Amino acid sequence: MEPVTFSESGGIRYLHFGTELIQGAMRLRDPNEIYLEYNQQMMAWLLFLETKPGMQVAQLGLGTGALTKFTHLHCPAIKNTVVEVNPAVIVAARSMFFTPDDDRRLKTLQIDAHAFVRDEQLHNRFDALQVDLYDAICDGPSASSLDFYSGCYDLLKSPGVLTVNLFSRHKSFDINLNNMCEAFNNRVLLFPESHDCNVVAMGFKGPLLQAEWADVVKRAKLIQEKTGLATATWAPGLRHANARQENALNI
Repeated sequence: MEPVTFSESGGIRYLHFGTELIQGAMRLRDPNEIYLEYNQQMMAWLLFLETKPGMQVAQLGLGTGALTKFTHLHCPAIKNTVVEVNPAVIVAARSMFFTPDDDRRLKTLQIDAHAFVRDEQLHNRFDALQVDLYDAICDGPSASSLDFYSGCYDLLKSPGVLTVNLFSRHKSFDINLNNMCEAFNNRVLLFPESHDCNVVAMGFKGPLLQAEWADVVKRAKLIQEKTGLATATWAPGLRHANARQENALNI
């Protein structure tokens, strides 16, 4: 397993896997904030799915636990499943980044994400799936095959939404995007590139989705009012970064 290391600067605590490359970050004076922009965008499934009792969300790759903490705090009706293969990351998330211990709403599994998505007993179980899987080199997601993304599709209910963090300026970007598009029947949207070349992609399963952008903007504002999540750029970003979405959202 890769070594887990930390650094702090300007009131921000960072997670590393034995290199200077950042695997996650937390503002010390506000541990429950999602500090990194791409991490915030990983919550964009909230634009399209109403939270309700019995809803299930899975995170593949724990990192600093930013998504886990946010969902646990702001979405009390949701049952959260976290998949993380490295036990040191699980310990670090709890001890250094204040991720809550498992309870009736949170379950952490120390297993490989590939095995998780291949488990047929989990098919059609999750409403949303968040994937952020990187190793110490950070040259692209550590899970990128068509089989992996097909497994992600199978895990989702209908309707269901996948969000995944991609690395835009590397050959892995086209590989991941092509495999994701094939697995999700080309129903994929991209956010504009954020810091450090991160691009969040969204895959959709279920009935075709049509919405006026004005309604998407209203939904984003509601999310920000309820959770404090910075959502003002979400609708404009999705509208301008994707072809044939100028007049209305169709996916």
